Amino acid sequence: MRTRMLALSFLSGASLLAAAALPAAADGTAGSGGGTAEDPVSAAELLARVKSCTRISAGKYRTDRGGPATVPVCGTKGAVFWKADMDIDCDGRITEACNSRTDPSFLPETAFRTSAGRPLDSARLPYVVVPGPGPLWNHTRSGIGGGGVAAVIYRDQVQYAVVGDTGPTGIIGEASYATAEALGIDPDPRSGGTASGVTYILFKDSEVSPIESRAAAVAAGRALAREFVGNE
Repeated sequence: MRTRMLALSFLSGASLLAAAALPAAADGTAGSGGGTAEDPVSAAELLARVKSCTRISAGKYRTDRGGPATVPVCGTKGAVFWKADMDIDCDGRITEACNSRTDPSFLPETAFRTSAGRPLDSARLPYVVVPGPGPLWNHTRSGIGGGGVAAVIYRDQVQYAVVGDTGPTGIIGEASYATAEALGIDPDPRSGGTASGVTYILFKDSEVSPIESRAAAVAAGRALAREFVGNE
């Protein structure tokens, strides 16, 4: 199946530029409004498409080490999704917000890198973390890869992001410092995050290029979200 790059088949040339210029919050977050081709898709519209779960993972994930396994990965037309907590990933480029002093678990690498071959900047780039391929699920077999487009929903907010890192094979529910901050979640890697209420929707066979372009993720995310809510 051919990957849908940023220059998606239904977004090319001038139409792609128009999508990038659509009105949105400065951080790429859409509120609870929306409903036309020119407006952002709302959180409610996206959540309505992921009410029921057709499980595609072999079992369920834990949200934290030692916790119960309660979270399945679900599949639907055009996307995979899960509902979990949000732990803060502060790995990647060393910044004032993300380093070994602010985060005891800090790693100066991310599974996927910028177009220049450098680690991603978790303090500036909204990205989600997918479990590494393992016995429960292999994200690559579901059309999910580095730079894939994601919609992260918390309360009435939608933040578009990219797939930027991988985590433990049995744990799910993690996103970058920038993702949390944009959604109004405490991004502190020591004490931040939220224990529940986050929905992660990852669009199959999509990819933002370059991966580090926050604006490109928003443009592609909004287009894919509109297509997703229109698929019945």
